[in-house]
Amino acid sequence: MKKITIRDIAKQAEVSISTVSFVINGKGEKMAISPAVIKKVQDVAQKLQYKPSMIASSLRTGKTRSIGLIVEDISNQFFADLARVIEDEAKNIDYRVFYCSTGDDNDRSEELIQSLLQANVEGFIITPTRNLEKTISQLLKLQKPVVLIDRYFANQKVSHVVMDNYEGSYSAVKFLMDKGRKNIAVVNNKSGMIQMKLREKGYVEALKEQGIYNEKLTLHIDYHASEQSRIEAIVNFFTKNPEIDAVLFCANYLGLAGLQAFRTLKYKIPEQVSVISFDDHDSFKLHTPTVSVIAQPIEDIAVKSIQLLMSQMTNFTDFKVEKVLKKGTLIVRESV
Repeated sequence: MKKITIRDIAKQAEVSISTVSFVINGKGEKMAISPAVIKKVQDVAQKLQYKPSMIASSLRTGKTRSIGLIVEDISNQFFADLARVIEDEAKNIDYRVFYCSTGDDNDRSEELIQSLLQANVEGFIITPTRNLEKTISQLLKLQKPVVLIDRYFANQKVSHVVMDNYEGSYSAVKFLMDKGRKNIAVVNNKSGMIQMKLREKGYVEALKEQGIYNEKLTLHIDYHASEQSRIEAIVNFFTKNPEIDAVLFCANYLGLAGLQAFRTLKYKIPEQVSVISFDDHDSFKLHTPTVSVIAQPIEDIAVKSIQLLMSQMTNFTDFKVEKVLKKGTLIVRESV
């Protein structure tokens, strides 16, 4: 299909190319073009389904109408779902989203930010890696709007939208205790990121309140471990601690590894061990039995992050830093 140009519009509207250019770029009235001609050009452009060149528009206005979205792992269902909603929200305000994954690698994160800066994106929505605080501060010095999602740096003055991870795990553990579970384990990663620390903190404090916290029922797995290594670590952990009657997985990929470990151990869920995982996943709904989760408010996070980014992009010198906590939802299924 032939690409429509302003020359095509000019020919059909029977006006000059410069007239079309002025109208398309919103300068018709300023250039004293009559309302009738402006409308005629706009009608023809709409009829021909004209789409202006993003590159040409960027060169002319300095605006690309684009957002850089940097997440940990776009193949993880949580981040994939989040990216899809952010893209939909951006589309509603005529913005494009360039998204990419860091693999929780700080060097990769910095490379991606530099690439997006060269592409002249107008703002960033970032799931930061552990050592990215300095780079984010540099973005702010460049007056580039930034919103952090999923995690943040406690002492940095930058807007963020995250789930209340402490409350999510605290409530889940209380629920397990109410179901009579007393030897509750937690499986976390070693990233040290604040959201993971808060998930573990909620677990610890809920158990300590009841005087049944047992430090040895905590397993930390390296973030970059292979799936098979995760499974083996979980198998070994449960073999050494056969008294465990419930477990909280602090991320969905840990929960998925746990389900495979339980298959190896021939554990019956929930008869032998009750299971709750952070972050929903299609596999949790298809598993037999279905798996209970602490689901993140993906749509709320996406919508609010776009709103905060837009407030910075429209008034960077006078916007208010907002630190937003969204409550997750405990979805109880057959695994408890």
